[in-house]
Amino acid sequence: MSRGDATTASQRAQLEQERDDLRRQLAEMGFGDEGGRLNYDPNFADSSQVTAERGEAEALAASLREALDEVERALHKMETGTYGICETCGKPITEARLEAMPAARQCIDCASKR
Repeated sequence: MSRGDATTASQRAQLEQERDDLRRQLAEMGFGDEGGRLNYDPNFADSSQVTAERGEAEALAASLREALDEVERALHKMETGTYGICETCGKPITEARLEAMPAARQCIDCASKR
């Protein structure tokens, strides 16, 4: 699918910025590329609070990783020339949808059927 160079460059820049932001957030949480985990003081008096905080942090990290995977998938599709094509029906994804959701994998019709 042919996309305008300026539009594609803008979407690529937006995706790259989002990727960098997601990576930074994961690293700040201790879940960077090294796959680290948050460290909690084992002598902390309220172990249930530590467990709850750890669970919340891990859930947030999983959500951030999922978003990062989607962004990286979209960037890969740009490299392979398949960006902007619905993964379900093969039709073009509208410019408006890609502007709103640069990592969109489906056209609005297929996404609404989920």
